[in-house]
Amino acid sequence: MKIRIAVLVTFLCGTSMLFAQGKYTTKTGEIVFEASVPSFEEVKAKNDNVSAVLVSETGDFAALALMKGFRFKVALMEEHFNENYMESSTYPKATFKGKIKDFSFSELSGSEKEYKIAGVLNVHGEDKSIDVPAMISLVNNNIIVKLHFVLKPEEFKISIPKVVSSKIAEEINVTSIFTLTTTK
Repeated sequence: MKIRIAVLVTFLCGTSMLFAQGKYTTKTGEIVFEASVPSFEEVKAKNDNVSAVLVSETGDFAALALMKGFRFKVALMEEHFNENYMESSTYPKATFKGKIKDFSFSELSGSEKEYKIAGVLNVHGEDKSIDVPAMISLVNNNIIVKLHFVLKPEEFKISIPKVVSSKIAEEINVTSIFTLTTTK
Protein backbone atom coordinates (compact mmCIF):
# COMPACT_ATOMS: atom_id res chain seq x y z
CA MET A 1 0.00 0.00 0.00
CA LYS A 2 2.80 2.43 0.94
CA ILE A 3 4.53 1.68 -2.38
CA ARG A 4 1.32 2.50 -4.32
CA ILE A 5 0.94 5.81 -2.47
CA ALA A 6 4.61 6.67 -3.11
CA VAL A 7 4.19 5.84 -6.81
CA LEU A 8 0.99 7.92 -6.97
CA VAL A 9 2.66 10.91 -5.25
CA THR A 10 5.68 10.64 -7.57
CA PHE A 11 3.38 10.44 -10.62
CA LEU A 12 1.32 13.45 -9.51
CA CYS A 13 4.41 15.56 -8.79
CA GLY A 14 5.92 14.62 -12.16
CA THR A 15 2.65 15.34 -13.97
CA SER A 16 2.27 18.75 -12.32
CA MET A 17 5.81 19.64 -13.34
CA LEU A 18 5.01 18.70 -16.94
CA PHE A 19 1.91 20.87 -16.93
CA ALA A 20 3.84 23.74 -15.33
CA GLN A 21 6.31 23.59 -18.19
CA GLY A 22 3.51 23.70 -20.79
CA LYS A 23 2.39 27.24 -21.44
CA TYR A 24 4.19 30.46 -20.57
CA THR A 25 2.47 33.82 -20.99
CA THR A 26 2.77 37.54 -20.40
CA LYS A 27 0.57 40.60 -20.79
CA THR A 28 3.43 42.99 -20.10
CA GLY A 29 5.81 42.28 -22.96
CA GLU A 30 7.60 45.25 -24.46
CA ILE A 31 8.10 46.36 -28.04
CA VAL A 32 10.20 49.41 -28.89
CA PHE A 33 10.64 50.68 -32.42
CA GLU A 34 12.86 53.44 -33.67
CA ALA A 35 12.84 55.14 -37.07
CA SER A 36 14.94 58.18 -36.22
CA VAL A 37 17.34 59.90 -38.59
CA PRO A 38 20.22 62.19 -37.57
CA SER A 39 19.48 65.90 -37.15
CA PHE A 40 15.72 65.42 -36.81
CA GLU A 41 13.31 64.79 -33.95
CA GLU A 42 13.45 61.30 -32.45
CA VAL A 43 10.93 58.87 -33.95
CA LYS A 44 10.66 56.25 -31.26
CA ALA A 45 7.77 54.55 -29.49
CA LYS A 46 7.29 51.95 -26.78
CA ASN A 47 4.41 49.60 -26.02
CA ASP A 48 4.72 47.72 -22.73
CA ASN A 49 1.34 45.98 -22.76
CA VAL A 50 2.08 43.31 -25.33
CA SER A 51 0.62 39.84 -24.80
CA ALA A 52 2.58 36.73 -25.73
CA VAL A 53 2.41 32.98 -25.24
CA LEU A 54 5.02 30.23 -25.63
CA VAL A 55 4.24 26.51 -25.59
CA SER A 56 7.39 25.01 -24.13
CA GLU A 57 6.91 21.50 -25.56
CA THR A 58 6.57 22.67 -29.18
CA GLY A 59 8.26 26.08 -29.34
CA ASP A 60 5.07 27.66 -30.69
CA PHE A 61 5.16 31.40 -30.01
CA ALA A 62 2.54 34.10 -30.56
CA ALA A 63 2.32 37.79 -29.66
CA LEU A 64 -0.27 40.55 -29.94
CA ALA A 65 0.23 44.32 -29.65
CA LEU A 66 -2.48 46.95 -29.77
CA MET A 67 -1.32 49.76 -32.03
CA LYS A 68 -2.79 52.48 -29.81
CA GLY A 69 -0.56 51.17 -27.01
CA PHE A 70 2.58 52.70 -28.56
CA ARG A 71 3.69 55.82 -26.69
CA PHE A 72 5.84 58.59 -28.15
CA LYS A 73 7.53 61.51 -26.41
CA VAL A 74 5.52 63.89 -28.59
CA ALA A 75 1.72 63.53 -28.49
CA LEU A 76 1.31 64.89 -32.04
CA MET A 77 3.66 62.22 -33.36
CA GLU A 78 1.55 59.56 -31.61
CA GLU A 79 -1.59 61.01 -33.19
CA HIS A 80 -0.03 60.97 -36.68
CA PHE A 81 1.21 57.41 -36.12
CA ASN A 82 -2.29 56.16 -35.23
CA GLU A 83 -4.33 58.21 -37.68
CA ASN A 84 -2.16 58.69 -40.76
CA TYR A 85 0.35 55.84 -40.90
CA MET A 86 -0.97 52.83 -39.00
CA GLU A 87 -4.66 53.66 -39.40
CA SER A 88 -5.15 52.12 -35.95
CA SER A 89 -8.95 52.35 -36.06
CA THR A 90 -8.96 50.10 -39.14
CA TYR A 91 -5.94 47.95 -38.16
CA PRO A 92 -6.03 47.98 -34.33
CA LYS A 93 -3.43 45.28 -33.68
CA ALA A 94 -0.21 43.72 -34.82
CA THR A 95 0.18 39.96 -34.42
CA PHE A 96 2.90 37.39 -34.75
CA LYS A 97 2.43 33.65 -34.89
CA GLY A 98 5.36 31.31 -35.36
CA LYS A 99 7.68 28.71 -33.99
CA ILE A 100 11.08 28.76 -32.32
CA LYS A 101 13.30 26.52 -34.43
CA ASP A 102 14.99 23.62 -32.60
CA PHE A 103 13.59 24.83 -29.28
CA SER A 104 14.31 22.67 -26.27
CA PHE A 105 13.00 23.72 -22.88
CA SER A 106 15.46 21.36 -21.18
CA GLU A 107 18.41 23.26 -22.70
CA LEU A 108 17.35 26.62 -21.23
CA SER A 109 19.43 28.13 -18.44
CA GLY A 110 20.31 31.50 -16.97
CA SER A 111 22.66 32.07 -19.91
CA GLU A 112 21.08 33.34 -23.10
CA LYS A 113 21.00 30.91 -26.01
CA GLU A 114 20.41 32.00 -29.59
CA TYR A 115 17.48 30.55 -31.52
CA LYS A 116 15.60 31.53 -34.68
CA ILE A 117 11.90 32.31 -34.64
CA ALA A 118 10.08 31.84 -37.95
CA GLY A 119 6.52 32.89 -38.52
CA VAL A 120 4.10 35.43 -39.88
CA LEU A 121 3.96 39.03 -38.70
CA ASN A 122 0.73 40.89 -39.45
CA VAL A 123 0.90 44.70 -39.33
CA HIS A 124 -1.48 47.15 -41.01
CA GLY A 125 -3.50 44.20 -42.34
CA GLU A 126 -0.50 42.80 -44.24
CA ASP A 127 1.20 39.45 -43.57
CA LYS A 128 4.95 39.06 -43.85
CA SER A 129 6.93 35.90 -43.22
CA ILE A 130 9.91 36.64 -41.00
CA ASP A 131 12.80 34.63 -39.61
CA VAL A 132 14.48 36.52 -36.77
CA PRO A 133 17.13 35.73 -34.16
CA ALA A 134 16.02 35.41 -30.55
CA MET A 135 18.03 35.27 -27.36
CA ILE A 136 16.24 33.02 -24.88
CA SER A 137 17.01 32.17 -21.25
CA LEU A 138 15.33 30.72 -18.16
CA VAL A 139 15.57 32.98 -15.10
CA ASN A 140 13.68 32.29 -11.84
CA ASN A 141 11.33 29.92 -13.69
CA ASN A 142 10.52 32.64 -16.25
CA ILE A 143 11.39 32.30 -19.93
CA ILE A 144 12.98 35.51 -21.22
CA VAL A 145 12.70 36.06 -24.99
CA LYS A 146 14.61 38.97 -26.57
CA LEU A 147 14.25 39.89 -30.24
CA HIS A 148 15.77 42.50 -32.52
CA PHE A 149 14.91 42.88 -36.19
CA VAL A 150 14.41 45.44 -38.95
CA LEU A 151 11.25 46.21 -40.92
CA LYS A 152 10.39 48.58 -43.75
CA PRO A 153 7.05 50.47 -43.88
CA GLU A 154 6.46 49.55 -47.53
CA GLU A 155 6.50 45.84 -46.58
CA PHE A 156 3.17 46.51 -44.85
CA LYS A 157 1.78 49.03 -47.35
CA ILE A 158 2.39 51.92 -44.96
CA SER A 159 2.99 55.06 -46.98
CA ILE A 160 5.12 57.89 -45.66
CA PRO A 161 4.30 61.30 -47.22
CA LYS A 162 7.19 62.93 -49.09
CA VAL A 163 6.95 65.98 -46.84
CA VAL A 164 8.17 63.93 -43.84
CA SER A 165 9.96 61.02 -45.55
CA SER A 166 13.40 62.57 -44.96
CA LYS A 167 12.64 62.72 -41.21
CA ILE A 168 11.78 59.02 -40.89
CA ALA A 169 14.28 56.21 -41.43
CA GLU A 170 13.65 53.80 -44.31
CA GLU A 171 14.38 50.90 -41.98
CA ILE A 172 12.67 50.59 -38.61
CA ASN A 173 14.57 48.92 -35.78
CA VAL A 174 12.31 46.79 -33.61
CA THR A 175 13.32 45.41 -30.21
CA SER A 176 11.11 43.18 -28.08
CA ILE A 177 11.48 41.57 -24.70
CA PHE A 178 9.05 39.14 -23.11
CA THR A 179 9.24 37.74 -19.59
CA LEU A 180 6.94 34.73 -19.80
CA THR A 181 5.62 33.03 -16.67
CA THR A 182 4.06 29.64 -16.40
CA THR A 183 0.28 29.39 -16.32
CA LYS A 184 -1.31 27.03 -13.85
